[in-house]
Amino acid sequence: MIRPLETFAASLADAAQLVGAVYAGDTTLTFTGVTHHDSDIEVGDLFIAIPGAHVHGASFAESARNRGAVAVVTDEVGAEMVTDLLTLVVKDVRNAAALIAASLYRYPTRDMQSIGITGTNGKTTVSTLLYQIFEAVGRDTGLIGTVETRIGLDVIPSSRTTPEATELQALAAAMRERHMRHLVMEVSSHALALQRVNGSHFAISAFTNLSQDHLDFHHDMESYFKAKAALFTPHYTEQAFINVDSEYGQRLAGIATVPVTSVSRSNKSATWHFIESTETTTGAEFSIRGSGGILIESKTKLFGSYNLDNLLMAIAIACECGIDPVELAAITPQLLGAPGRLESVSLGQGFKALVDYAHSPDAVANVLAAARDFTSGKIIAVLGCGGDRDASKRPLMGAALAQGSDISVFTSDNPRSEAPSKILEQMIGQLSISEPSRIIEDRSAAIAYATSLAQPGDTVLVLGKGHESGQEIQGVVMPFDDRIHLAQAIEARP
Repeated sequence: MIRPLETFAASLADAAQLVGAVYAGDTTLTFTGVTHHDSDIEVGDLFIAIPGAHVHGASFAESARNRGAVAVVTDEVGAEMVTDLLTLVVKDVRNAAALIAASLYRYPTRDMQSIGITGTNGKTTVSTLLYQIFEAVGRDTGLIGTVETRIGLDVIPSSRTTPEATELQALAAAMRERHMRHLVMEVSSHALALQRVNGSHFAISAFTNLSQDHLDFHHDMESYFKAKAALFTPHYTEQAFINVDSEYGQRLAGIATVPVTSVSRSNKSATWHFIESTETTTGAEFSIRGSGGILIESKTKLFGSYNLDNLLMAIAIACECGIDPVELAAITPQLLGAPGRLESVSLGQGFKALVDYAHSPDAVANVLAAARDFTSGKIIAVLGCGGDRDASKRPLMGAALAQGSDISVFTSDNPRSEAPSKILEQMIGQLSISEPSRIIEDRSAAIAYATSLAQPGDTVLVLGKGHESGQEIQGVVMPFDDRIHLAQAIEARP
């Protein structure tokens, strides 16, 4: 857990009042940190015991006490499990954790120009592009997202898209301490539903799109949409940038309770839109019209129309943050996509080989459509579906793979606790698979097979895991990087 070097202290009595807990202890007692991981406890910390899906955090209260925790915040169930440690009992532990952490660190997201990006697809790319833009003009920037966390040029691998509240607030405080001017972060629907960003405030919040994903958690699209929409209220943000090219984007623009700036690939009535864009062999050339009649003409190395959407959003937000449009036009040709997002693996072979994180039906369809635009030969695509996640999207992803590629290779992703054969059966559904398309459960073998078929002008796409460096099977994460396996398969070709 990353913490600021500065020493912070807060009264337990004040914390209890903030979250509505009864406190009858010593009014002079203070705490100097807050965490929900007992292994991260430092002497003087407040321990947050969150009720989990399988284990209650209060089970670790004794460990927290032994490491130096001064008190624990938990619910009534957790309180019955705690002995010999001062306990603050609250109804909503996650909300209490967020409010206490934000208060302890003096609301660090307000002291930077914080930008929150949400949407099913594009969060990582928009965030990465914005980080690159700000750094290119000399503005030190913090980045929090699916792939990595950055404090200026320092890089820390991420374990989830949006950290738990105790980690998030400490991390933001460390960024403020190191004089970051901006904080750009991905805000997941899980984080909003689980209140990880309570106590945070954004100068700008952005919405990219919404399509089926995470229904194992949200259960239906309406709940998923409402989780995202919560970000676009004064509780969290000052203004909204919304891509209005989808029904959900149009709906959000109509109900957001903060000022809205519209963004669109083709709708000329949107504040930010493309006048024209042309695919090239190295990316695209484009003209953008923006707020106040701003005109930006430039080119990009990014492939795919959906990446033009991501770039447009990043440019629009950067202009709002005061970046000169002339500078943006000069910077844009050097911008790179996020790791594992249409990332090229090139060893001098005569065909394109790309890795992408696409793991929803819409994302799979979009990336295959993008590949069609720059592929003169066949599209050979490898895809699996993750276990212990929304099973309803598996046949949709399988259908998108079959429809969008010339040769489809169905394989395993992160099966987790499920049998890969069962996942593949659900993914294939009613599809008829015939040679040279195949079902190859072993992911490495699937990648090798797809690569062996490639001819000059073809494109090999390995989808689903993107930047990930491991494959989870029955609770064990084994090293597995699609980029490495794809490179090895290319090298092994005769």
